[in-house]
Amino acid sequence: MKPHRGFFGCLWGLLWLAWLPGWAVAADWMATPGEPLQPLIEQADSGDRLLLPAGRYPGQIILDRTLHIQGEPQAILDAGGNGHAVILTAPNTILEGVQIENWGHNLTELNAAIFVEATAQGSTIQHNQLSGPGFGIWLDAVSNVSVIENTIRGDTQLRSQDRGNGIHLFNVSESIIADNDVAQTRDGIYLDSSRHNVLRDNTLHDLRYGVHYMYSFDNRLEGNLTRQTRTGYALMQSKRLEVIDNRSEEDDNYGFLMNNITDSILSGNHVEGVTQPLGADGEGLLDGGDGKALFVYNSQFNRIENNRFAASDIGIHLTAGSEDNLMEGNAFIANKQQVMYVATREQDWAGNYWSDYLGWDLDDDGIGDTAYEPNDAMDHLLWRYPSARLLMQSPAVLALRWVQRQFPVFRPPGVKDSAPLMSEPE
Repeated sequence: MKPHRGFFGCLWGLLWLAWLPGWAVAADWMATPGEPLQPLIEQADSGDRLLLPAGRYPGQIILDRTLHIQGEPQAILDAGGNGHAVILTAPNTILEGVQIENWGHNLTELNAAIFVEATAQGSTIQHNQLSGPGFGIWLDAVSNVSVIENTIRGDTQLRSQDRGNGIHLFNVSESIIADNDVAQTRDGIYLDSSRHNVLRDNTLHDLRYGVHYMYSFDNRLEGNLTRQTRTGYALMQSKRLEVIDNRSEEDDNYGFLMNNITDSILSGNHVEGVTQPLGADGEGLLDGGDGKALFVYNSQFNRIENNRFAASDIGIHLTAGSEDNLMEGNAFIANKQQVMYVATREQDWAGNYWSDYLGWDLDDDGIGDTAYEPNDAMDHLLWRYPSARLLMQSPAVLALRWVQRQFPVFRPPGVKDSAPLMSEPE
């Protein structure tokens, strides 16, 4: 009889706990395709789970209590063409497996498929499919949010500048944005005034900017891929960024753009095939010309090391006081022009690999015996007066370049590598 009394004792204990204030057993709620979800959400308690079978669900929803919304394949939320589709206001909410369509396109009102308010800290948004004109996911002054393995597509019937960003972080901290696939929005991932966030292993393609930082400090960008964007990674007005092991493939104009970046690290990144697209007249579509694997503008005190810049119009372009940066262990391979440096101060980048280096290594220590100097006075002249390219192979230009090689005193200040590597770093 003891086991029997023990069973009833446990049962009575559970019934007694159920009557305690604030204690409830989580429940599952099954949605009905074709009917709005909001009435069902309002019946649920915090901690409950709402299951969405395949089908279409009309209307917008507000998640003002901590719920787990879980969609089966082809569970579609149709927002009706206005406003946000989903608003998260409760902490620790989970939204997963839902296909969201047809939300608003008013960018001034921040229309988004999923709008996460500051009170929704600790929430998770994962495995969703979003397709529409406005912002995909907007995180608004929230912390500790996870945005994982979502697929986001913009509306290609709109001009790029009229679409929202795929994932937008405003004043966000301590969040993880990982393994998402974003295409055909304006920018893939945009961070504004955000800090201590990690962007990892995202795929970003067919966009204006793949990743766009503005006024954001102490963030980490790791293992992402951009492809066929107008700029792969636009890093602007930010400090203490860790930009590690990212890739840029066949992006236009810029692989990495650094504008007023300080105290940051770029390491292990691979950039290949950045070119300047041409218009019908054969001229570049962007003033300033040429596709740049790395463009550094007014940026100082950064470590740029162990990166690979290849098969681009220009390997690296520095200007506007971009000095006092450590450049070491990088590989510049088969760029049409390896370096473009516009300044009056000499810079020595010791210990990089240059595929067009023609020096020798008599002591076999892996370091060239003569310095690598990529630019001469004619390069500086051509940067100032691009139309002079017509004279590139003229006898006068060839003679001037011969004189500069024979008499280095005539060379203008520029970049040199006093210890060029003989082989590409592994």
